[in-house]
Amino acid sequence: MAHFSTPDAPRFSVEVYQNEYLPTGGREVNAIITVTSAGGEATARRPIPAPGVHDSASGQGGAPARAAVVIMVDCSGSMNYPPTKMHHAQEATAAAIDTVRDGVAFSVVAGTHKAVEVFPGNGRLAIADPLTRAQAKEALRDLRPGGGTAIGTWLLLADELFGSTDATIRHGIVLTDGRNEHEEPHRLRAVLNACAGRFTCDARGVGTDWEVEEVTAIAAALLGTADIVADPAGLAADFTRMMETAMGKEIADVSLRLWTPKGAEVAYVKQVAPTVEDLTARRTEAGPRTGDYPTGSWGDESRDYHLCVKVPAAEVGQEMLAARISLVQQPPDGVGSPPSPLAQGLVRAVWTDDLAVSTAMNPQVAHYTGQAELAHAIQQGMNARKSGDAEQATAKLGRAVQLATASGNEDTAKLLAKVVDVLDAAAGTVRLKAKVAEADEMTLETRSTKTVRVKK
Repeated sequence: MAHFSTPDAPRFSVEVYQNEYLPTGGREVNAIITVTSAGGEATARRPIPAPGVHDSASGQGGAPARAAVVIMVDCSGSMNYPPTKMHHAQEATAAAIDTVRDGVAFSVVAGTHKAVEVFPGNGRLAIADPLTRAQAKEALRDLRPGGGTAIGTWLLLADELFGSTDATIRHGIVLTDGRNEHEEPHRLRAVLNACAGRFTCDARGVGTDWEVEEVTAIAAALLGTADIVADPAGLAADFTRMMETAMGKEIADVSLRLWTPKGAEVAYVKQVAPTVEDLTARRTEAGPRTGDYPTGSWGDESRDYHLCVKVPAAEVGQEMLAARISLVQQPPDGVGSPPSPLAQGLVRAVWTDDLAVSTAMNPQVAHYTGQAELAHAIQQGMNARKSGDAEQATAKLGRAVQLATASGNEDTAKLLAKVVDVLDAAAGTVRLKAKVAEADEMTLETRSTKTVRVKK
């Protein structure tokens, strides 16, 4: 394990958990990579002294803003049903604005079938200080529900606003209460592809009239989080937590760099904690037998990744470096400068004829293999339930209950218990509930990829 850092940057570390021993002829190498970032001087938290220009992302007193946030609030006509929903959205946005730290560039966008800047409204971002926060909250009073929903237009405007600042940490928040009905699905996908890597974004669905797949797709593409706020009264607390997390980000554009030896194949690279997210298809080539997988922005936190590599078979007693894992920060301009190394870890392969050694499952690998299966079982089970396939739904959700119980994923187990009657958790014996609240169903689907850390 190697570390690289600068004095004011967070310190990254990489730990590798694996059973490096393969049987004769064995090719598949599995490893859990724990990446931890800690100890940095949070750039997004540093106040910039002395008030100056308030309507430009150039920063107060001419200093550049180091972080930028755009809050996108659904103002479509459905936000008026019930009328209190819009009120709670305004309160939540105000709470988020209060959480934006001095010196951070920020903007508020009203989203309908088009996107409109609510504050500051000049095609740029404001710099947070007591005055601009007060002005932004005052501007929220003018929000009125009306119109349709085209989330892609909201994201494009956010991207334009981020383009007006030199801030390296760029974070969006999307709140929607309905389906993306005024935009073709392929249009939203194209926008997400265009915005990927340019900023991160959390997505929240309020109430129960929105599409889980749309909200989770936004978060997945833009490396953010997705969740449901079934009761609009809970929006303010959720927005505050989201913004506090965003304010804690210290370093942006971090990639997991993977080198593999000649003849090796990368089967998959997945984030497995705090949520399951398959990164395999998001690889960009970074040199001979080397590829980068995006991980977004980091604060003080730890995440786990599951790497599976197929290496050329070898004879008993031989060993090889199966993969080199590096954390690198991409250069701000994206070209011209080499990435900055942050940490490194090695994955080994050793061939043995000792069957007991080669067949022993590493506890971390076993745990996260189960967590990934748990997420997949929930998604399959819920899809089967919607299509009327009770037998398949019962089998898959029963397996999910079994996995959640065995791994100690209590939160997911509780969500499953609202959809099925659990007869024997250890055996995975369940019965589908005849009636399930829509909010409970959507909560299980939205949170299906959330995992628990392995007990080390």
